[in-house]
Amino acid sequence: MTELAVKEQLLKEAGYTYKPDREAYINRKVRKVFSIDFIEEHEPGEIASKIHEATPGSEWTFIFNEEPSDSVKRELARMLNA
Repeated sequence: MTELAVKEQLLKEAGYTYKPDREAYINRKVRKVFSIDFIEEHEPGEIASKIHEATPGSEWTFIFNEEPSDSVKRELARMLNA
């Protein structure tokens, strides 16, 4: 199994689905989003750690290589809540 397949399996087992139009793995239940860039550039252990990190309240958590601006976060959250 390739490293990317291992990473995808971790996300799938944790309830994430890949949304190609957003280039992200999304879990609406825990309100967490991983960018595909983050997945590609980080080790499976780090991804697993981020999967299991607690999320603050009802806010969406965006796990990207570079922190998106507040306006981008609001727009993504609006689209995800629709």
